[in-house]
Amino acid sequence: MKKSTKFLNLVLALLLLFAAACGKEKSKNDKISAKSNEVTVYSPLFPDAINSVTNGFTKKTGIKVNLVVAGTGELLKRIQAESENPLGDVIFGGGAESLNSYKKYFAPYRSSNHNNIDPLFRDPEDKWFGFAVLPMVMIYNTDLVTKEEAPTSWNDLINPKWNGKIAMASPVKSGSAYTITATLLTAFGKDSETGFDFVKKFIANLDGKVLGGSSAVPKGVVDKEYYIGLTLESSAVKYKNAGGHIEITYPSEGTSVVADGAALIKGATNEENAKLFLDYIGSKEVQEILATKFNIRGVRTDVALPKGLGPISDIKLLDYDFDWASKSKKDIIKRWKNIVSGKELR
Repeated sequence: MKKSTKFLNLVLALLLLFAAACGKEKSKNDKISAKSNEVTVYSPLFPDAINSVTNGFTKKTGIKVNLVVAGTGELLKRIQAESENPLGDVIFGGGAESLNSYKKYFAPYRSSNHNNIDPLFRDPEDKWFGFAVLPMVMIYNTDLVTKEEAPTSWNDLINPKWNGKIAMASPVKSGSAYTITATLLTAFGKDSETGFDFVKKFIANLDGKVLGGSSAVPKGVVDKEYYIGLTLESSAVKYKNAGGHIEITYPSEGTSVVADGAALIKGATNEENAKLFLDYIGSKEVQEILATKFNIRGVRTDVALPKGLGPISDIKLLDYDFDWASKSKKDIIKRWKNIVSGKELR
């Protein structure tokens, strides 16, 4: 009788443990499937533009945006490091070739604005899409540089008179700086060593002054810390329209025009909210805000150009190989680091 009672108690205890485990699992699953009211956005964009877009999204949807701001390179490495347990949902900003080189960490998503985006500015696999078009330009401070002596070509950047006076961000951290580096290689010979011969001379003329982020470039030129800067057209126009004493130059050899992109991070915790955010930034409403408030060229075919900017057809363009720039990023960054550190002679 005692043995029977002990057996029944053991069975009852096991049943209670099983029921408790099921309850916990059910609670855990309920938590996972529950719809959240937030989205985590990684972005390298300047604060005014980010805040305008994220505040508009929250007002429209009620979804809270958790914002993480850093350089494109830093954010992409973070996404890579977090790939087993993603903490971000969306990356909003960054040169398309930089995003493309990390596309295995993104999930395919065809936004509701897909058909209104020029095919040149979206990934064929829908791993990213562009929301802005970004020509790379040179700027100079008009209080420090006369129009007659202002640089008009990439080649002018290796003139000894500009030694230590050029603002350039590190392509290791900045997506736009990487695009500029790939543009320089394209202009002077990406398929031979002549491109890197120029880059070595250019780095030598920076005289060790490489900035940590792209936003520091136009600010440094406006504040007269530097005479010349290499930056995005939109950043240059922003400072010029705000009264900064700068002028913009489109290099005579030609420049590149790539998209600033956005993507859904693979395994995103708030996937549905992330998709809503991606739909929002590609909408006509946001594209018009970017054009009118921030002078950023949009990618939609139904949005007017920002005030004061002519069509892309007015700018001389290089034959910029997007696929090459994307696939070669790791090697180009490695050589840049080696040249800057002195491991590779200039």
